[in-house]
Amino acid sequence: MSKVQPRTLSGFMELLPARQAQFDRMVEILRQTYSLYGFTPLDTPLIEASEVLLAKGGGETEKQIYRFMKGDTDLSLRFDLTVPLAKYVALNYGKLTFPFRRFQIGKVYRGERAQRGRFREFYQADIDVIGDGKLDISNEAEIPAIIYQAFTRLGLKRFQIRVNNRKILNGFYAMLGLTEKSGDIMRTVDKLDKIGAEKVKALLMDEEIGLSEAQAGEILTFIAITGSNEAVLAALEGYRGRNEVFDQGLSELNTVVKYLAAFGVPQDHFAVDLTIARGLDYYTGTVYETTMLDHPEIGSICSGGRYDNLAEYYTDKQLPGVGISIGLTRLFFVLEDQGYLNDALNTAPADVLILPMTDDLSPAIALATTLRQAGIRTQIHAEQKKFKQKISYADKLSIPYAVFLGEDEISSGVCAVKDLSTGQQVKLSPAEAVAHIQAGLEKLNQGKPILDKGE
Repeated sequence: MSKVQPRTLSGFMELLPARQAQFDRMVEILRQTYSLYGFTPLDTPLIEASEVLLAKGGGETEKQIYRFMKGDTDLSLRFDLTVPLAKYVALNYGKLTFPFRRFQIGKVYRGERAQRGRFREFYQADIDVIGDGKLDISNEAEIPAIIYQAFTRLGLKRFQIRVNNRKILNGFYAMLGLTEKSGDIMRTVDKLDKIGAEKVKALLMDEEIGLSEAQAGEILTFIAITGSNEAVLAALEGYRGRNEVFDQGLSELNTVVKYLAAFGVPQDHFAVDLTIARGLDYYTGTVYETTMLDHPEIGSICSGGRYDNLAEYYTDKQLPGVGISIGLTRLFFVLEDQGYLNDALNTAPADVLILPMTDDLSPAIALATTLRQAGIRTQIHAEQKKFKQKISYADKLSIPYAVFLGEDEISSGVCAVKDLSTGQQVKLSPAEAVAHIQAGLEKLNQGKPILDKGE
């Protein structure tokens, strides 16, 4: 029989066990952080009816979506977690309590060209707060505060959350008489970090957008307002009174900046940045992008913002929301590529490897049960291998402790516990062994998944 060459499709990430353990540790920290702020977990189907997923689609979305027929049913794989959330809220509106706070960590699929750091199957880690009719501005400050906590708990230090408000931009373009072109302008300005000011100016003046050189210059001058948060906000005050939408956006931005500080986000971890627009049209208020300060070339590792009608394609209910998304697979790839992953992290599949030294495995099984009941991950190595091979097995998996159980130990009611990193071995009762191993594991498991030495 001919063999099929094993391969993983381009754009799909598959990890070896130790790396998978690191990835799962990151996911668990995100779950814990989101839960700390009172968000409920949600899991929506990978596959939806195409008409549901594409209700607000078209253009690039329709080109990238994985779509197929099963019998007479037109189906698609979800391409983000926001559209399924909109469907879920519209479908279950009468059963949910608002504001509805949910987090979801799951895979999404986009059939775009696979390249380094860009995937076709990838995890997103989203949080959203959905209001019923209204949603308080404080939520727009709490969302990035949660991201600050999440990244800090993961071990990142040198990152910055960049904040803006779409109403400021819309109001400014209205002052210039460019309201009808504001969407095109914002999508173009959103490319500033990637292509630079000169190319952005050229795009603003091309036939598609058609701005004059004076208009393009005024826009670039406006978005180039920089400095401390206080300095940028003070400069924006100079535009107040010329447009109602602008004034509302500036008031909202002032409130978000004030609340971010109250939420405990240090000044050096967030910045008012007028270049942040987010390319998606549905953002209507505060918008965010998060970057690694030492690797700006990577671009945003977390982004999102405020939207005023999440589920307009599914219901007439007004459901404003604010949310943010971490492209977790891409972030993990970037961290590995840049040497940020903490390889000293305990990634072993077990804490203890029991090595029975007798033909009767009952005592070893009983000891394993005792350890597992105490929350200690335990394997029994009962294979007919040489002792050296069994120790090698533990070393290759980086299992911290080996426990030997022979006739002498069984008759004495003890077990021999060996710390495989130091070589220290002690004979203890099962209860003492539990306490000894737990104490060692507490120290061993203190590390964070990301080792960012930047200050």
